[in-house]
Amino acid sequence: MQLQNNQSASMFEERFIREQECREITGLSRTSRYEMEQEGRFPKRLKLNKRTVAWKLSDIRQWMKDLENEQ
Repeated sequence: MQLQNNQSASMFEERFIREQECREITGLSRTSRYEMEQEGRFPKRLKLNKRTVAWKLSDIRQWMKDLENEQ
């Protein structure tokens, strides 16, 4: 039963996060993230529709892990 629960949890692990959650996770303002994205130092946002952007949670987590490994 435990394995099934872990599999279910990992299925929902990959998801899109929007502006507010990205700011909460990274601690960076929208402007800082935008500038870093333009410089290639932050994951690119994905355009979900005409007015909505998001980031893949796994991309943000990998960025954080890479940043941690640099130090």
